[in-house]
Amino acid sequence: MWLTSQILEKDFFANRDIPIPNICDSTLLLLQIQYILMSYFANKVVVVTGGSEGIGRALVELLLQKGARVATCSRHYEKMYELQTSHPGQALHIATADVSKEMDCQNFIRSAIKTFGTIDILINNAGVSMRALFKDLDLETIHTLMDVNFWGTVYCTKFALDEIIKNKGTVVGVSSIAGFRGLPGRTGYSASKFAVNGFLEALRTELMEDGVNVMWVCPGFTTSNIRNVALDKDAKPQKENPMDEDKMMSAEECAVYILEAIEKKKRTRILTFLGKRTVFMNRFFPGLADKLVRKFYFKEGELVK
Repeated sequence: MWLTSQILEKDFFANRDIPIPNICDSTLLLLQIQYILMSYFANKVVVVTGGSEGIGRALVELLLQKGARVATCSRHYEKMYELQTSHPGQALHIATADVSKEMDCQNFIRSAIKTFGTIDILINNAGVSMRALFKDLDLETIHTLMDVNFWGTVYCTKFALDEIIKNKGTVVGVSSIAGFRGLPGRTGYSASKFAVNGFLEALRTELMEDGVNVMWVCPGFTTSNIRNVALDKDAKPQKENPMDEDKMMSAEECAVYILEAIEKKKRTRILTFLGKRTVFMNRFFPGLADKLVRKFYFKEGELVK
């Protein structure tokens, strides 16, 4: 197996943040090998879409630390190449792909299977956000959001599903609180995430007797480039972020929680207290939730977040 043949290579342990005492090299090596072999993800083939930055990149790097074989994609070749060169000697397969395009998704999934032989876990992470009032926006904004967030999840899941069923694996959707509660200025984003949640919930029910776990996680506000490239009313990246990222969860912390949820085969996982409170309020006190959400996003009648 790949892991067995690689564990003695020095580069395999490069960039691994494992707190080990200052002991002899042979003992250190054995402890590092043991750490990886004990990981739930050791030697599993994990596909992560949108792995060039943010949560996607954090997932890729953490999975490699845990001994997984990882395939990832992005629209940006330069970022993919930089990711690969920063992890020499590790089981990382990269591809340039736009998940809004069916053929790109099919080619990417096929290349992952050709490289590693199968797929155990699919993490549908690629996504795009928006910030614009519906009355002002070009409908192309919503088309783009649905194509990337919803159809990207559908395409990759469809093409990977046979292998995942064979391995009794896991399908993950990186969703949002906007998939539980519509957010102002994010009509298209909310619609796409509601669609993702509904799709995955239906799929989960279909696959209950096949041993496949289907789950969705909601990171909440995370330090990620997704807001900097969020679409404006004209479907163009707004290139600014009105949110205070100092108060947000880091992408690396988010990745830890996501992998923990996968290992525990959770159904859903909401990662922040604000997210949990929003879902609770919306379920039991929807009128009050409307007012609180409005107050959070607007100031003197203007959308400020």
